[in-house]
Parts: sequence; C-alpha cells; structure tokens
Amino acid sequence: MSTPTFSVNEAVLCYHGPLIYEAKVLKVEDWNENSTKLGSTGPHYFVHYKGWKQTWDEWVPPARMLKMTEGNIALQRSLREQQQASTRDSSSAGPSKSGGGSSSKGGAAGGASAARRKEGTRGTKRARDDDDGARKPELRLMVPEVLKVLLVDDWEAVTKNTQLVTLPREPTVVEILQEYKAWVTQQQTTSNLRDPQVLLPTIVNGLQLYFDRALGSTLLYRFERVQYAEVRKKYITGPTVSVGKEKEMSEIYGAEHLLRMLVSLPQMVASSTMDPESVGLLRDYVNKLFEFLVEERGRLFQREYEAASLAYQNISRS
Repeated sequence: MSTPTFSVNEAVLCYHGPLIYEAKVLKVEDWNENSTKLGSTGPHYFVHYKGWKQTWDEWVPPARMLKMTEGNIALQRSLREQQQASTRDSSSAGPSKSGGGSSSKGGAAGGASAARRKEGTRGTKRARDDDDGARKPELRLMVPEVLKVLLVDDWEAVTKNTQLVTLPREPTVVEILQEYKAWVTQQQTTSNLRDPQVLLPTIVNGLQLYFDRALGSTLLYRFERVQYAEVRKKYITGPTVSVGKEKEMSEIYGAEHLLRMLVSLPQMVASSTMDPESVGLLRDYVNKLFEFLVEERGRLFQREYEAASLAYQNISRS
C-alpha cells in the first residue's frame, strides 16, 4: 500500500502518543539526510492540533498521519474509549502512595492537574502545558499505514459486524514473538537495533508478559468479553483443566490482539517509571516488530472473522 500524501491546509488525523487528534497541515517539506530535522527522510508535515496551543505544533512523518475518513474517525473514537476504560480501571484501584496521578494528552489528568483545572485552567492540554517540566519520556511509535488499516478493519468487524476472531489463533502471540526474535537474529548484520543478543529475549518476554496482563483489562471490545470468559473457562478455570496445564492468553490469542497491545504501549509507558534510555530501546524494538508484522501480515492476521451466533449476541448484550 502506498503512503498517502497530504497538502497544506488539509484537515487530517494525527497520532500523538496512544491517541489520534484532529490537526491541520501548515507546511510540507521533503527531507534528505542533510536537511532532516528529526533524523528521518522523505515527506514530513508541520501540523497544528485543533484546539491546542501553538507550542504543540510539530513536524510529523506520514506514518503518524491519517486521512479524515469515516473509518479513521471511528479508529480515533475507539482508541479514546479504550484509554478512558483503562483510566477508569486504574482509578478504581485507589490513589497511589503519593496521592497523585499521571496524565497524558487526551487522558485523565492526575491530582495536581485536576486541582489546576478547578482553579480555572481550561482543559487537559493547558494543564499538561503546566506539567511540561515534569513530563515523563514519551514513547513515539511509527505505526505503518497498512497496520492502521488492519486496526480499523478489526474494530469494524467486532463492533459493527458482530464478528469475532477465531480462537485459539494460529500462530499465537507466543509463536509470533518467537518468530520475530528469529527474524531479527537473522538480520543482525543489517539491523540497527542495540545489542539484540542481550536485549531481544528480555524485550520479547516483557511484551508477552504485558500482553497476558493487559488483555482482559484493556485490549478487548465489549462484544468480545463473553468469548474471553469462555476461553478462560476452557483453558484456565474450568473443571476439565488439569493443575499445571493452564494456558496463558498469549498462547491462545494472535496477531489481531497483539497489534492492539502494541499501539497502546505509549499509554502504558506514560504511566510507568521507565527511564528515557529504556523507552528509546523499547521504541526501536517495537518499530522493528511493526516491520515484521507488515512483512508477514498475510500469514499472521485473520482475513475473515467468524460470525457470532444469535445466542452469543444476546448474551453479550445482556
């Protein structure tokens, strides 16, 4: 799929962290190795985010941009709903020991930012401006356009067409991550990743662990929760499951839910204590994982989701 192009004054959608925002293209430049401002080459766009201060205007590559289409607007809404659900889950766990909280663009702000809003500060973005000095490292991922399309198709299949990913998937998340590790190892001579022999196993294990922990709380659409309960009963909690034979979710789910997790990582990093160096390493390895998913997408992603039965639909809506 060719990379879309954008023009000056065009209204677009733009990734910033885990969410998508409305923006307007102010300038267009084609960078080479001598003129680049960000270390990347090719077309870049200087955008202004709608409703934001000009201090947030920035240069972005086309990989972070989307055309203003109905499907992309639906993806924007879906990502916002996922973050709001995650924020509610975090809030229900109670305040941290420090009594504060973390914030990200478009998300719920912590105690200090909330207090500023009560004193008359309008909106999360202005409160965030006040917090610039204490801002944590931001994980900026380069999600390929073809994977963004898959995310939209995934959202439509589940939420609009009442379809489900067939489970267990083949290959599973565990198998995909192991294939990715082997793929990177074969590319070591041309890869720009830092210390893959040392870091790659740790990062792969960390992604698998986070997937297992995040799936039930942040990666599922409401329509999938009945299926998730059935899977847990069949492979973890049911009377036919022998002790020690339980399966992790990463051994059942596949590329569709792995991709959902990967695009949610910036939100996770924003609420973590990761240092800038670790965030940079994670960014490089996840962006390389995106390359692998694009290269193998025909084999990894399910082409046609299965139709949910009428009985399932009735249960999921009850």
